[in-house]
Amino acid sequence: MPLKLGAYTACLHDLPLTEALDVVAANGLTSVEVNTGGFLPAPHCPVDLLLSSATARAEYLATFADRGMELTGLNCNGNPLNPLPGVGPKHADDLRRTIGLAGLLGVKHVVTMSGTPGSDPDAKYPSWVVNPWDGVYMDVLDHQWGVAVEFWTEIDALARENDVRVAIEMHPHNVVFSPVTLKRLVDETGATNVGAEMDPSHLMWQGMDVVASVRWLGPLVFHAAAKDAMLCPGADIRGVLDTSFTRVPADAPGKVPTGYGFWCNAWPENPAWRFVAVGVGHDLSYWTEFLRALAEIDPDMAVNIEHEDAAYSRTEGLALAAKNLHSAASGL
Repeated sequence: MPLKLGAYTACLHDLPLTEALDVVAANGLTSVEVNTGGFLPAPHCPVDLLLSSATARAEYLATFADRGMELTGLNCNGNPLNPLPGVGPKHADDLRRTIGLAGLLGVKHVVTMSGTPGSDPDAKYPSWVVNPWDGVYMDVLDHQWGVAVEFWTEIDALARENDVRVAIEMHPHNVVFSPVTLKRLVDETGATNVGAEMDPSHLMWQGMDVVASVRWLGPLVFHAAAKDAMLCPGADIRGVLDTSFTRVPADAPGKVPTGYGFWCNAWPENPAWRFVAVGVGHDLSYWTEFLRALAEIDPDMAVNIEHEDAAYSRTEGLALAAKNLHSAASGL
């Protein structure tokens, strides 16, 4: 079978690594991606220990190999360009350390986001420009792209030094959120070791043609996520650029951190779009074409399920996504 089908273990962070891997293996998946910092903690990857001990690295990799699995990616999604002192510098440091660890482990891909700076050199908060029809926003973008190019030129050199490729998830509220902006970053930095992590879900709700995006980027697609999304009736009155989220209380159990003192907000009751298990938002023939387009670029590419469908438990959603992903792959 072409492609390496697997899972990102963030949805199983309540389990020890060995138990999480057993869940992944039980679903017939052999590729694994683990978190190493950024927005999320890293319960499945003891970064400090692994950076300091060759013995620990060998034992860690054996945990996967003994189950017939391969560690195909380290995930460090965050905002390394955030001007908040409790967010940006930490996420940038997490990314640098992750690249170093990937090199030591022989893991070829690090997944992250491009980040978003503030609107100007004195800005306190990050600012995402959605539509720069007003000329003032071109000044903001000029500043932000200058910051991004300087940072990503450094990261590309670090990745090259460690024989690692950094795959950017094209995610809204980042400077890079589309194939066009991904290509711009690569062109302006002259990057050799920076490309795309093709997470189709964020392109779906923005209205893009995912398969066309894969083929347009071609060899710049390094790594992939299997994550579905669907438009909901709320889009009729909200559109996809909806801001009617609400705050989650500081003492809420299970809140998802995004930085020191910040965490994810709650979605509206009738959202414009939501993440769903693979095969729920788009049928299996769609997913077969997605996998085919990836295989045309690299038949050994890792495609790791990222389960964020709140309608299912963590294990149920992962199992459904795996079943549908296997079915889609059988059509290749």
